[in-house]
Amino acid sequence: MARLTKAQREWRPGMPKKRRSTKVMFASTVLLLEAFVMFFATLAVFGLRRGEFPPALILGVGIALSVVMVLACAFLRKPWGIGLGWVLQVVLILTGIFEPAMFLVGALFAICWWYGIRTGIRLDREAGQREREQAEWEAANPDQAAGSGPAQ
Repeated sequence: MARLTKAQREWRPGMPKKRRSTKVMFASTVLLLEAFVMFFATLAVFGLRRGEFPPALILGVGIALSVVMVLACAFLRKPWGIGLGWVLQVVLILTGIFEPAMFLVGALFAICWWYGIRTGIRLDREAGQREREQAEWEAANPDQAAGSGPAQ
C-alpha cells in the first residue's frame, strides 16, 4: 500500500480544502515553460556553435539550467523561492551571450514572470478577502450557511 502524505493523514471529513496560491501556479508555469525553452536553446547552440564551445560544456550547462528551472518550482512556496526565480530570469537573459536571440526571449520571459507574480499576488489577496467575507457571512447566518438554500 502506498504511503500517505502528511496532509492525507491529517485530513478529516468536513475539513475545508486548502486553497493553492495563484502566484505559485503562475510562477511554476513560467519556470516550466522556460525549462523547455532552455532545453531547445541548448540544442540550437549545440548545433550552431559546436566549433566555438566544447559540446559537453554546451549540453551540460544547458541541461543543468533546464533541470534547475524545473526544480525551482518546488521552492516557490519558500520565502526565497521567488528570489531564486528572479535569479533564473537574469540567467536566461544572459544566455543571450551565446545565442543573441535569447536576449529577446529572456526579456519576454522576465516580463511574463513579473506579470505572473504581480497578478498572482493580487488574485491571492482578493481570494483571501472573499474567504474572510464568506466566513463572516456564514458566522452571521448559521441557518443559511449549511447549504440548505432558501426555504420553500
